Formats: sequence, structure tokens, C-alpha cells
Amino acid sequence: MSTAASARALEHPTRDQIGLEGVLHALSDTVRLRIVRDLAREGDALSCSYFDLPVTKSTTTHHFRVLRESGVIRQTYQGTAKLNALRKDDLDALFPGLLDTVLTAAEAQAERRDGAAGA
Repeated sequence: MSTAASARALEHPTRDQIGLEGVLHALSDTVRLRIVRDLAREGDALSCSYFDLPVTKSTTTHHFRVLRESGVIRQTYQGTAKLNALRKDDLDALFPGLLDTVLTAAEAQAERRDGAAGA
């Protein structure tokens, strides 16, 4: 017999199961990269409702699943809210500098796009 807590547990890869290919794939999508940028900027776990994404709810769910299954984020339930936290320690241990480099590049790209839109 399962309990409500175990029924709501989400599977995550262990640190040793996280692969570079999966992480790069997860970070290659603009919506997922936006989620990761928000998580990195806030530095704390955020509920799914925090994110105002330009996609449907089902597509949002898909993006969070890809990030979780690749090991980029950890999702936990707190009451009825699903919280999302960046697995920065795991990613930094496995791929030193990768996440910071990707986030810096994404920020520079966003600034270039914002500058071009304002020109």
C-alpha cells in the first residue's frame, strides 16, 4: 500500500547517473534555459506557478520533466506546490564551470537581443 507521500515522490537521477549529453540537451531549449536562468538568479526553490512561460501548461510540464530527468533540477512537493531547485552542486561537481558558462552566455545573448529590440 502506497502513501500519499510516496505517490508524490518524483524520480531523479543520482549524481553518477547525470550525463553531459542529457544536460546539454536540456539546456539547448530556450524555454528550459529560461527556467534555469530564473532558478539561478533567484537562488532558491521556486514553484511551477512562479514561471510565466509562453507555452501551454502541458508543454511547461514537459519542460520541467526534461530538466528533472536530465539532472538539471530537483523537484519536490511542499503541500500542493511542486518546487523546483537547480542542482548546481551536482552539475558543478560533474562538469566544472559548465553551468556558469552557459548562464553567462545566455545572459549575454539576452542582452544582445534586448539591445537589438530597442534599437
